[in-house]
Amino acid sequence: MKLHSAAALAALVLALCAPMARAQTITTPEQAFGHAVGEDYRLINYRQFERYLHTLAGQSDRMKLLEIGRSTEGRTQYVAVVSSPANIARLDHYRDIARRLAKAEGVDEAAARALAAEGKAVVWIDGGLHATETVPPQALIAAVYEWLTAQDSEALRVLDDVIILFAPLNPDGWDLVSDWYMREADPTKREFASLPRLYQAYVGHDNNRDYYLSAMTETTNVNRMLFREWFPQIVYNHHQTAPAGTVVFMPPFRDPFNYNYDPMAMTTLSEVAAAMHNRLIEEGKPGATMRSGASYSTWNNGMERSVTYFHNAVGLLTEITGHPSPSRIALVPDKQLPRNDLPAPIAPQTWRFRQSIDYSLSINRAVLDYASRNRDRLLFNIWRMGANAIARGETDTWRITPARIDALEEAAAGERSGRAVDPSLYDKVLRDPAQRDPRAYVIPADQADLPTAVAFLNSLIKTGVDVDRATRAFTIAGKTYPAGSYVVRTNQAYRPHVLDMFEPQDHPHDLQYPGGPPALPYDATGYTLALQMGVKFDRILDAYDAPLERVPDLIATPPGRLSGRGQAGFVVDHAPVNGFILTNRLLKAGQPVFWLRQPTRADGRMLDPGALWIPASDASSALVRQAVDDLGLNAEAVDAKPGGEAIALKPIRVGLVDRYGGSMSAGWTRWLLEQFEFPFEVVYPQRLDAGDLKRDFDVLVFAPDLLPRDFPNGTGRRQPAPETIPEAYRAWLGDITAERTLPQIAAFAQAGGTVVTAGSAHRLAMALGAPIDDVLSTMVDGRARPLPSTELFIPGALLSIDVDKSHPLAFGAPERLNVFFDENAAFTVRDQARIAGRYPSPTVVSSGWAIGPEKLAGAAALVDAPLGQGRVIVLGPDVINRAQARASVRFLFNALLYGPATAP
Repeated sequence: MKLHSAAALAALVLALCAPMARAQTITTPEQAFGHAVGEDYRLINYRQFERYLHTLAGQSDRMKLLEIGRSTEGRTQYVAVVSSPANIARLDHYRDIARRLAKAEGVDEAAARALAAEGKAVVWIDGGLHATETVPPQALIAAVYEWLTAQDSEALRVLDDVIILFAPLNPDGWDLVSDWYMREADPTKREFASLPRLYQAYVGHDNNRDYYLSAMTETTNVNRMLFREWFPQIVYNHHQTAPAGTVVFMPPFRDPFNYNYDPMAMTTLSEVAAAMHNRLIEEGKPGATMRSGASYSTWNNGMERSVTYFHNAVGLLTEITGHPSPSRIALVPDKQLPRNDLPAPIAPQTWRFRQSIDYSLSINRAVLDYASRNRDRLLFNIWRMGANAIARGETDTWRITPARIDALEEAAAGERSGRAVDPSLYDKVLRDPAQRDPRAYVIPADQADLPTAVAFLNSLIKTGVDVDRATRAFTIAGKTYPAGSYVVRTNQAYRPHVLDMFEPQDHPHDLQYPGGPPALPYDATGYTLALQMGVKFDRILDAYDAPLERVPDLIATPPGRLSGRGQAGFVVDHAPVNGFILTNRLLKAGQPVFWLRQPTRADGRMLDPGALWIPASDASSALVRQAVDDLGLNAEAVDAKPGGEAIALKPIRVGLVDRYGGSMSAGWTRWLLEQFEFPFEVVYPQRLDAGDLKRDFDVLVFAPDLLPRDFPNGTGRRQPAPETIPEAYRAWLGDITAERTLPQIAAFAQAGGTVVTAGSAHRLAMALGAPIDDVLSTMVDGRARPLPSTELFIPGALLSIDVDKSHPLAFGAPERLNVFFDENAAFTVRDQARIAGRYPSPTVVSSGWAIGPEKLAGAAALVDAPLGQGRVIVLGPDVINRAQARASVRFLFNALLYGPATAP
């Protein structure tokens, strides 16, 4: 008996020690990096973390390391999948369960419950998207190690129930920021406020505004994981920084509520948020705020955590304090009084980097514990939301938005008793058949710019939306569509995202108090991607039948058509934006290309002014044929040059103006110029100040966010002293000033150069003396000031403009199109300035929120103003807008070619 007891005791000891022995084989961060994660004055770079990930993957049976793609600068992007060894062995099986439940198609309720009972919750936890927010990527290192080694009962339960996807999001920026910080030998001199460039090569902070367009490679990699491969039910996006006087902002978020997503996405978000707050309070970690504690809302679709709401998942954002150099929690009086949105205030104190990482790890635990305890509910409810979406797309439904409530109030005027109104108005107004949600959207294959429509559809596909293609011609509601047309159904799980990309956003009239100024929205209020890209589509309101096949993956641009047998040259429509790629290839090859000023008949139809005339040669013919095949352009070979006046285009030398630290708008512009193969050079203020600009450039481009609001009186952001940065970056320092820079830019234009300003860079054009006046400002003490927000407030919305199709700036554009307006300007003109586009009267707000839009009625949006032998071209709205504004970016592209072509 004693022998048996001794043997049993020995076996028990071995069993208890075995996990500890295995844990001891895992390399600690201290062993890997020579110091603890979160040590003051220390940042671990991405290269070090990458090596550590490979080390851990070779040591732990709880982890599988996935390569998910390359970053913009070529680094490998990884996801560390962490779970129990048993789950790791069956990852493909559990991933398939997550996919079937998320997509919901063909899965009934009984099957969904069985799958939910069998499956594992999938939770995405990331860090490093905004690379100067250094807590999240460093905390990610600590989190991976924690979950590979933890042996407590909670952790083991979580690992059995949950598959965790740990994801570093911005490898390029992580290396840039960490290396910049650590370059100083003296720890007290370490900083990253003086970074010379954006921490994502093109777009910097806007990498978290790219999640529905999915233009950047990193975004595409992440969207594929979230919505096409792994389908997590919770996506936790770590950020910085916290509101002053607090440690961390956490959900839930303030209103407004977007009217497209399933309400269960928000109620589940509130559940998870409660677990997060409770965990910190249980652990004695005060200082967390929520809702009114910051401006974050759930309206805009473009962020990583918010795009998940439109995919029936829970998106979490936290904004935490912290810095590798010790910092302080400030004393803010109103942050010392407990309230619902700040239940546990924190005292002012010195704050260490590791404290922020410990908070982050605790919040992770709260989220993962919630996912474990609610595993089957999370899995079933993502199916329920997807099934709801499919059902709604197969019947008549109505979304209730502020405009419909306004219509209800108007219908009830004079007939109400107290707050209630006649209940019959519910069906009459809120169930108006004309206001039904679409069953589908048809994108005709015969539209003028099919390649851009395909680019739009690819953005949908990258975010998991199903797209169908017609195998032959079909007719719906009396209209016939050609074979190859595309259909986006709304009876699919990601219906909320489909609606948000096609339908106008109807943002509420959100005031700080009744009769008061507007509450500043967190981001754009109107952003409908189909409208920004100029996609032609029809809304299908009734049941329909069409010969469709599912598009299996991203769509290759369909080949265009080469018609005619003429030998003189080719005529190509100006409408497809891809025509600029062909133009730039021709000019680069030394081949002539012209814009025809008059309407031209080609391929059996009349083309608007601006059609390309390309004289035939061996070189030009090869480029045209390639463009037909690869770019989707239509060309007609003709026997003679079409009659009428033509503008001969010239090879151009573009200077894209940027600044030290980087402009995000200039970065988006740089990306677009590369995509459309424009030749350009980035130019900094010192080069502008040196003068003789016409020697090197034909066009100078100033992006919307380049100048300070009070230009030319103010200066830009603070810059480092030259001796404190590497010599390679010193030529990037400097500001655009009235004293040094403006005279050189004016001399450039006087000598025949073209100056192009976009959006708020119109201030430069006015400082140069362009004959324009901003109708949206008022004079105060001799200076132009914006109108009060109670009179004019358009914080990111889509407005319509009407264009003069005979003006070269508007070549290829339809008579009316949508532009993105974000507190920009509108103009009256004087002297010889010509208006190429203006806001209609009355003003049309196509998507989003606007106070006082009538003040734009009839005002100029696009202005062509001569200046000496050159010209200043003023593009009033933001025609670039994060590369989403594909319809209006043609105005910029036209300007780049038109100015030099007409210069002496």
